[in-house]
Amino acid sequence: MILDGDQFGKRFSDYQRSAWRFECQPTYNLPREQENLELWRSGAPAPEGHNAAWHDRVRSFVSAGKTIGRVRTVRQPLTEYQRYQLDWAIPGNIEAGEDIRILDLMNIDLDPPSHDFWIFDESLVVDLNFNPDGTLLNRDQREKPDLTQYLK
Repeated sequence: MILDGDQFGKRFSDYQRSAWRFECQPTYNLPREQENLELWRSGAPAPEGHNAAWHDRVRSFVSAGKTIGRVRTVRQPLTEYQRYQLDWAIPGNIEAGEDIRILDLMNIDLDPPSHDFWIFDESLVVDLNFNPDGTLLNRDQREKPDLTQYLK
């Protein structure tokens, strides 16, 4: 089932225990990030309140006893977007309470998934599908997913 933004957002308000993301795109081309990406490119410091809305949500999840986390895969050399994430986005997310792990795939013999996804409460899966340029194509909630392919 393809989810619109509001339907996808409801998955975050509805989960009870855990929300976890696998993040593997080399770059994301998200309109809401373009201004901050330009600032980062210029060498400016992160603006006050950078990503504050997400940080507030993460804090609310954690204070309610829920967990939220992600694994971010990378390969050397890092893309510009990955460097931006590591400089500006990930530190604040961790400080807010998100459990973030970085998995460098350069010297590891793994066959990770080739697409992004969220798993809510280890039962509901939403695949995030992107175009080659990093723009979001859709959010596809899997009906009766085979969790073994997502939890390995």
